[in-house]
Amino acid sequence: MAFEETPAERREVTVRRAPKYVPFLILGAVVGIVAAAVVAYAVPGDASFDPGSVFGFFLIMFAAIGAILGAGLALVLDRRSVKRQQRAVVEAVPDSEPDTDPQG
Repeated sequence: MAFEETPAERREVTVRRAPKYVPFLILGAVVGIVAAAVVAYAVPGDASFDPGSVFGFFLIMFAAIGAILGAGLALVLDRRSVKRQQRAVVEAVPDSEPDTDPQG
């Protein structure tokens, strides 16, 4: 069989490093949980409140604030990556050998 060579296709693409948002949200929430534990157990408080209840209250509040701050940081880094994007030219290279798979 004769192999036909087709001309390579060239395209210009944009290349940038964009952050993934979920790890930033999770990291912010974990930092918020640690901050809630520090506030609930390390800081002296009112004796009429159980430290576990105080931790639960601050857990919800600080985890939500931490997740929001993590998302904000991801947005700032994403905006920064848009400014640093680069253009590149890619070229599609045809297979050097034709497919011989009998199933495909």
